[in-house]
Amino acid sequence: MADEIHLWEYRVQTVGSFWSGVKANALEQLLNEWGAAGWEVISTHILENTNKINVIAKRPLTDSTRGRRSMPLSDGSDWRKND
Repeated sequence: MADEIHLWEYRVQTVGSFWSGVKANALEQLLNEWGAAGWEVISTHILENTNKINVIAKRPLTDSTRGRRSMPLSDGSDWRKND
């Protein structure tokens, strides 16, 4: 039996600001939104001396996600429309 190859799509978003850091309630809201859209956080990375973190997530790349590749930017706009 051959092993099935899984394809993934990934996203990285920087959270926080220099002056206020990462607010727990804002991070929780972001993670809940991502979870509802099928994203699973796989790593975080503290950006030294910035009070920010990178949140890295993945989800299975399916025919439906391949077609829409939903990656909203932090301001809610669609990354595909920023050419």
